[in-house]
Amino acid sequence: MKVKEMDYFVALYDVARVINASLEPADVLQEIVGCVVKAMPVKACSLRLLDSQEKKLVMGASCGLSDAYLHKGPILVKESGLDRKALKGKAVFLKDAQTDKNFQYGEKAAAEGIRSVLVVPLMLKKKAVGVLRVYTEKTRAFSEREIQFLEAVANLSAIALDNALLHKTLQTRCDLMTAHKYRIDDN
Repeated sequence: MKVKEMDYFVALYDVARVINASLEPADVLQEIVGCVVKAMPVKACSLRLLDSQEKKLVMGASCGLSDAYLHKGPILVKESGLDRKALKGKAVFLKDAQTDKNFQYGEKAAAEGIRSVLVVPLMLKKKAVGVLRVYTEKTRAFSEREIQFLEAVANLSAIALDNALLHKTLQTRCDLMTAHKYRIDDN
C-alpha cells in the first residue's frame, strides 16, 4: 500500500490559521509544533529560541518529546554544531543523531529513540532568532518538499513571534498612556 503524500499547502494553511488565532507567543508556538508533527511523518518537533546573549537555545515549545529529554540540559550554541550551522540560515540534516558529533546530546537521543533530525532556522529580517527541529525514530532522509515546508513554517513562526512581541509592546504603551491620562485627569 502506497503512503499518501502530505498536502503541504493544506498543512501550511493550518499553521497560518493557528498563527492568526492568537497573539500569545506560548500558545502559538505550541500549536505550531503540534501542526508540524501532524503534517509530517515524524516522532516529534521542537522550537527553540536564542536567548538574549545568543549563547543558548531556550525551549519555546515541543510536541512528542518526553519530560526527561526536554530537561536533558541546556542547548549551548558553541557545543551544538547542528544548531550553529542552522543559525547561519540553512537547513541542516543529521542522519543519525545518536552517533553524529554535531548533536550535543547523542546518548539522550538514543534513550529517547531519536535517529534522524532536521533543523531549520527561524529567520527574521535576515537574522536567525531560533530553530525548528523535527525528529524521527528511524534513520531517514527528508524530501525537498518537507524541507521547504519546514522552512516556511519556521519563517511564519518567526513572523508570528515578532508580531506577538510588537503587540505586547503596543499594549504596554497604551496601558502606560492610559494610566498617565488618569493621573493628569485626577489632578
